[in-house]
Amino acid sequence: MQKNKLTISLINFGCPKNLVDSEKMLGLLYKKGYKINLDEEKADLIIVNTCAFIKDAEKESVKTIVELAKTGKKFIICGCLAQKYKKELVEAVPEASAFVGTGDIEQICEIVEEVSNNPDCFVYKISENPYYDLNNDGERFHITVGSSAYIKIAEGCDYSCSYCIIPSLRGKYRSRTTESIVKEAKELGQKGVSEIILIAQDTTNYGKDIYNKPSLHALLEKLNEIEEISWIRVMYAYPSLIDDNFIKAIASLDKVVKYIDIPLQHSHPEVLKLMNRPVIDNGLIIDKLRKSIPGVAIRTVFITGFPGETEEHFEHLHNFIKKYRFDKLGIFDYSREKQTSSYKLKNQVPAKIKKTRKNQLMLLQKSLSKSINENLVGKEILSLIEYINPDGKFVGRTYRDAPEIDGLVFFESEKNLVPGDIIKVKITKAGEYDLYGFV
Repeated sequence: MQKNKLTISLINFGCPKNLVDSEKMLGLLYKKGYKINLDEEKADLIIVNTCAFIKDAEKESVKTIVELAKTGKKFIICGCLAQKYKKELVEAVPEASAFVGTGDIEQICEIVEEVSNNPDCFVYKISENPYYDLNNDGERFHITVGSSAYIKIAEGCDYSCSYCIIPSLRGKYRSRTTESIVKEAKELGQKGVSEIILIAQDTTNYGKDIYNKPSLHALLEKLNEIEEISWIRVMYAYPSLIDDNFIKAIASLDKVVKYIDIPLQHSHPEVLKLMNRPVIDNGLIIDKLRKSIPGVAIRTVFITGFPGETEEHFEHLHNFIKKYRFDKLGIFDYSREKQTSSYKLKNQVPAKIKKTRKNQLMLLQKSLSKSINENLVGKEILSLIEYINPDGKFVGRTYRDAPEIDGLVFFESEKNLVPGDIIKVKITKAGEYDLYGFV
């Protein structure tokens, strides 16, 4: 092993899928003997894994890059921003030692080696067609601390939603093998992880490319057999692919939490058509889920101010949310991205109207969420302990809450409990997003 290896730090931006990529890169570097220190001040080289999904995410990544350039430290720009802008970013940030695309992260060790051996070296590694081997079972270096861990079950996307840049940044949809996923889940469980969270750009399409049919339900059955894992959560389900096999798996498998994340984007068929999304009755899907899975919590996301969205369309969306009372809800105002087909659509909605509509929906959801939570008072809800406060009070999440994006449950107990334990919490008080109780 080479002596005097660099100390590496990493700054991660974006979604959980990006986080998995970051941990994969750090795992490869750690295995090669590099020291990992997330304190940037103590690092010789900093990797910035960027996000470029919407303008706000880009700005956050760019701001950090500009600040790093001023420090004089060596740094590498990875991920979606590098993949999106390619040579443009090279010209804009000449201080960077290397640029690495979304499909080239497995070569991070060779790139870091080259940069560390030659002070004046510049490396450009951005493939036009991003691809890397999802079944490479190299151990990740986890930079998140907790009882939950994400597992990426597929990469890329075959859809062409008119507002989305992901297919050009991540390539075509490709699934990871069931064996590889199960192996990682077992390893995580042996390390003390209680909950695994399955992620992909679209989890419901899992397996179609390698098993010739969507096979998420079969994967869930395999994962449900792992003794060391207590909870399995599924994110990013595509509405038109919610089939009976998937619903049955959620309803019947004891370790699969009764929670579905199903980004609907809009309710009005005319807007869905402009978005190039399935023009289906999403209300029927919600009704079926609630009928088939008692106690299911449903999270969704909508976009306001999409080009061509009229007051009538917005009112339809407002009424849809009011009617279906989603347990968890995210709202984004439309972000106009040049590399998407919606960029050229007529009737772009002014920024002020987009923001106003977003705020109106969030205000509605705030009241709905409070009402939904109040209905939980007096009930015992299965919850996972995240951590214990210095005052001895416990902080956790119910099965109805995904980490980072949903609410928390705060409770007291005289029992000897530790993070990772899953227990029933008696709810005594409800906030707009959080719950309070005791064990």
